Amino acid sequence: MDNTTLPSRHGPSDRAERHPEKAHRPDQVSGRKPAWIRVKAPVGKVYNETKRIVQEKRVATVCEEAGCPNIGECWQKRHATMMILGSICTRACTFCNIATGRPSSLDPHEPERVGEAVAELGLRHVVITSVDRDDLPDGGATHFARTIKHIRALCPDTTIEILTPDFQGKKDTLAIVLRNPPDVFNHNLETVPGLYPEVRPGAKYYGSLKLLDQVKERNPSIFTKSGIMVGLGETKQQVGQVMDDLRAANVDFLTIGQYLQPTPKHHRVDAYITPDEFEAYARMARGKGFLLVSSSPLTRSSYHADSDFEALRAAREAKLAAVKV
Repeated sequence: MDNTTLPSRHGPSDRAERHPEKAHRPDQVSGRKPAWIRVKAPVGKVYNETKRIVQEKRVATVCEEAGCPNIGECWQKRHATMMILGSICTRACTFCNIATGRPSSLDPHEPERVGEAVAELGLRHVVITSVDRDDLPDGGATHFARTIKHIRALCPDTTIEILTPDFQGKKDTLAIVLRNPPDVFNHNLETVPGLYPEVRPGAKYYGSLKLLDQVKERNPSIFTKSGIMVGLGETKQQVGQVMDDLRAANVDFLTIGQYLQPTPKHHRVDAYITPDEFEAYARMARGKGFLLVSSSPLTRSSYHADSDFEALRAAREAKLAAVKV
């Protein structure tokens, strides 16, 4: 069973209600998914226990809201990516299944509940992401900082990865987030710059690069990470240029995954990239100097994030050891 369009639990369930800006778009027809994309339906005792905990703590997860195809595998391992700042996004990216519209006011107790959920799940590594909140003066930066603080207080041994919006370049937002620095700062470029007007309207490619670069400038000890989707209509040369741009910003870790169309109203799949092509991208990225690369059809930003963090840390230590020799 392919579960790339699992229903959302927090946001509106009806397609038109979730994406009112897409309601009048003509359907975008994509081809049948190849065998290497198929995943099993989520089942299992640990999966159900993980689901119970996030529901009891009233914590949103991007696993559910975006209909991630890896939810069964990840939740069976007690890996869940928490989503803060509510469940309604102020952007209207054509690839994304998160509900869009006018968000409600911030829940001031959300950071505490996320910390409690992380503690109950017993996570060694947690990924915190969010919707875009362009309506907030700081874009949600203070909420990120409070969430990190509460996790550190309840789970001092848990490593923390954040996947942030671009904050629209709002003044001092990065400084606010880094008051309680995470172990990994992730911000996804999502696609090549030529596809931004169609795929990621409202965002600026070079603004996102600048955000990643500034993280390293402010705190070089933080691992930086970014990801792109392929199969949207990009060329291999364009992907290679994105890699070069990310390395110029000293980004450590690159993820590359297949774009999967959530509904016919979303951007069509231009191509299904083969596993061999993903491996070729991985070789290209490693050759350009990334400390770590994850490139496969089902790769997502937080897929295997705990083991990837250990590999990332080991890669840095090996690199530093080689310099000392």
